[in-house]
Amino acid sequence: MKTFTYTITDEVGIHARPAGLLVKEAKAYDSKITVTKDGKSAEAKKLMALMSLGVKKGDTITVSVEGGDEELVAGKMEEFFRNNL
Repeated sequence: MKTFTYTITDEVGIHARPAGLLVKEAKAYDSKITVTKDGKSAEAKKLMALMSLGVKKGDTITVSVEGGDEELVAGKMEEFFRNNL
């Protein structure tokens, strides 16, 4: 399993538009991608679960990637977060 932390810089956090983009990106990979904030976790392929985390600007999240392509996916997801959130 690969993990990284990221502090959200988007003004409104993980709201509908970026959450939708995140789900689309996550679905492109076989690995399981989990976003965790304050002990609550959501699978990155599930829009409503992601939005239920209530991630706001300045919050630090942990992203975990587990699967056969986890090395590649972790790098791609970290890049996605830097570019979109």
